Amino acid sequence: MNEQKEFKPYIPAERVTPELTVTSIVMGIILAVVFGAANAYLGLRVGMTISASIPAAVLAMGVIRVIMRKNSILESNIVQTIGSAGESLAAGAIFTLPALFLWAADGKMETPSILEITLIALLGGLLGVLFMVPLRNALIVKEHGILPYPEGTACAEVLLAGEEGGANASTVFAGMGFAAIFKFVIDGFKLVPSEVSLRVKGFAGEIGTQIYPAVMSVGYICGPRISSYMFAGGLVSWMVLIPAVVLFGADLTLYPGTAPIGQMFAEGGASAIWGSYIRYIGAGALAAGGIISLAKSLPLIIRTFSDAMKSLKGNTNTNTTRTGQDINMGVILGGVLLITIAIWLAPPIPVTFLGAIIVVIFGFFFATVSSRMVGLVGSSNNPVSGMAIATLLIATILLKATGDSGIHGMQGAIAIGSIICIVAAIAGDTSQDLKTGYLLGSTPKKQQIGEFIGVFAAALAIGGVLYLLNAAWGFGSEELGAPQAMLMKMIVEGVMENNLPWTLVFIGVFLAIAVEIVGIPVLPFAIGVYLPVQLNACIMVGGLVRLAFDKMNMKDKKKKDAIINDGVLYCSGMIAGEGLIGILLAVFAVFHVDKAIDLSSRFNLPASVSNIGSLVVFALVILSLLKFSLWRKRKENK
Repeated sequence: MNEQKEFKPYIPAERVTPELTVTSIVMGIILAVVFGAANAYLGLRVGMTISASIPAAVLAMGVIRVIMRKNSILESNIVQTIGSAGESLAAGAIFTLPALFLWAADGKMETPSILEITLIALLGGLLGVLFMVPLRNALIVKEHGILPYPEGTACAEVLLAGEEGGANASTVFAGMGFAAIFKFVIDGFKLVPSEVSLRVKGFAGEIGTQIYPAVMSVGYICGPRISSYMFAGGLVSWMVLIPAVVLFGADLTLYPGTAPIGQMFAEGGASAIWGSYIRYIGAGALAAGGIISLAKSLPLIIRTFSDAMKSLKGNTNTNTTRTGQDINMGVILGGVLLITIAIWLAPPIPVTFLGAIIVVIFGFFFATVSSRMVGLVGSSNNPVSGMAIATLLIATILLKATGDSGIHGMQGAIAIGSIICIVAAIAGDTSQDLKTGYLLGSTPKKQQIGEFIGVFAAALAIGGVLYLLNAAWGFGSEELGAPQAMLMKMIVEGVMENNLPWTLVFIGVFLAIAVEIVGIPVLPFAIGVYLPVQLNACIMVGGLVRLAFDKMNMKDKKKKDAIINDGVLYCSGMIAGEGLIGILLAVFAVFHVDKAIDLSSRFNLPASVSNIGSLVVFALVILSLLKFSLWRKRKENK
């Protein structure tokens, strides 16, 4: 308790500096849309998203401090707060909402309207913030020094190191620029194939790598351990399961396939077997992984919720200082009530009264759990997907039991799951941002308003982004696998219609259980089983670069940390840059401009030469990362 009283933020409570300004709001909205769109594209491609807090903070510090010559760390904090909300909302939305597009493609329903997507995203995001605000004093203030909030603390340290803001911002911008060039060369002009694959005659397996800068960047940011688990999953599916399916079932026609397996392989290669069979095994592994991670966290979840409620009980937060101001509790309760009614009665949202009650109960529970768990174990270990799977299963069973079955019940279940997923993601993000603000001396009320602004901006953008990507390539395609959304769709269909190939699903379930028994983190492995091995291999390359950096034997630890951090910033920039160009290319595809810039047919090179070109481009991607991290010139401290 003494440690708590002695804590002094960087900006004292009695000092008032600019925070929620026109500059910070405009910059924050831009970053919320940019990182939201980029993360939506990335998540639909690789099934993972990245935190935008630190890149947003660096960009804010670079622009506000270096370009605009303003010295306001709290203004930069507001930019980061608004910007990171976009990334979290996008993550929650893309894990669930594409299922509605997939049902529309199957002819089961109409394509969801942009208004429906926007309302689901907006109401879920607002609930996530509203549920977190009353917990701020209990989790951020009272448990300061107990809950570390790793990402929030790291973001505060980045903002405090503002002297280097301009140089760090330039690293992010460089990553965005170079990734844009590489993406145009690969997918715009199509001068080289996007992946290189190796097949051995007489063996049905396949190995290879994609050459995308964003995919490699995911591996660098996640690190070698997570990358290796994903790659191991890819090896199991593409070098073990696919050859086994082809070997033992060549003459068989097995559901959901519609032709003999041997014929499918002859016509479509390993990818055809993966699309018809292995993805269901991967989905089973993913579902089991989500439930296992939730079950392992259950004692912590129960204790977390209990502790948070005890801390909240009688907590009126009478602190009237600037750094103790929260949004009024009356506004919070009124907002929750209005949003609950809107979820129930808004025509575009297919949720019944029972569904709205489920949203409020599960939403508050998981928002509380998410807010505290990210303080304990960080955002990357927060089992949001497990929460969404558990909610979907319970919601679908309840809806079916009460007679709300068929496609309406399926739509309702996905809408409920989407809102809960977004609530959990936004609540965790809000708590990390409020921790950053607590350390810096921000005004909590202004940060909370910033979160609302970020949610509004991202929600207005996400519907258009999903529509655009679906129109360009389609969810569940090779370009946009949408693994989590495919899984959510399978779960709801499995309960409502009993039409899943359960044998394949259970193979994945028990594969995940076996992996968990031997001590391998099951979720990254399961994602690896589900995704193409070429994508996993590209992630592994990024992980190997990070491993090389981690293993460097340098006497100057600060310099080594600076190299690794520069790599993270450059990779974050590459992810944002490729995501934005991906959105632009989707626009080109919708308006048929893509064929006009496609140069592949003009050169018509042999496959071997094209593959060499791909490897050269991939080498340049890696060299660019080294240039802006390991080989970057730094000012020597004298």
